[in-house]
Amino acid sequence: MIAVVDVCSGNLRSVERALAHVGGDVVVTRDANVVRRADKIVVPGQGAFGVFMRELVARDLGPALREVIASGRPYLGICLGMQIAIVEYGRHMLGLNEANSTEFNRATPHPVIALISEWQDQAQGVQVRDESTGKGATMRLGAQEVLLGAGTRAREIYGKDSIAERHRHRYEFNNNFMERFRTSGLRFSGFSRDGLVEMIELPSHPWFVASQFHPEFTSTPRDGHPLFTSFVRAARAHRAAELPQAAGA
Repeated sequence: MIAVVDVCSGNLRSVERALAHVGGDVVVTRDANVVRRADKIVVPGQGAFGVFMRELVARDLGPALREVIASGRPYLGICLGMQIAIVEYGRHMLGLNEANSTEFNRATPHPVIALISEWQDQAQGVQVRDESTGKGATMRLGAQEVLLGAGTRAREIYGKDSIAERHRHRYEFNNNFMERFRTSGLRFSGFSRDGLVEMIELPSHPWFVASQFHPEFTSTPRDGHPLFTSFVRAARAHRAAELPQAAGA
């Protein structure tokens, strides 16, 4: 069973259908106990970060997700799902107890997710934020190139070093925190041409991958997306490895 975590994301049905394209058995849930029982977890994106975080706490989903990840079960984070993974990793692996996105808490001392205009200098070519909205021309939309690092799971999944994937977001990983995350074991496996983080993974985990882009937007019944295909295969392999242990228990 694949648990798609429902915390007010706007593209749940797209993710559900994309997983069905590659033979996934999907349940959409907000129940922490269902998440704990699932063979694999998807945290989708395109929603409100603040609502997401409040639901995560209110429904005790944070500990459930961490238990699933620690158990080695496959995890796929999409867009906001990648950002949630980074926030949780910062809090529980780096000791950044107040790690957050400025979308949710503008005053956080550890803004691991933020508008690019909040962490890059204007001299680096980033457009100035519109102070009337606090956002400016920061939305990334449509198909954009993603460069995949050599020796990464992402490169293995796609079988190429450059891909084009669809985007719909404006908050990014704050590159000022990159070395702290890298030295703790998180791998940044995909970047835009201008150095924005597109994919992360955990080399120490059997299958933990998250993307800033939306693979569900290009998955079709005839051509299931490689990221979903790899995820479902990993989940089946994990389940198959668990069955003999359960039988002998």
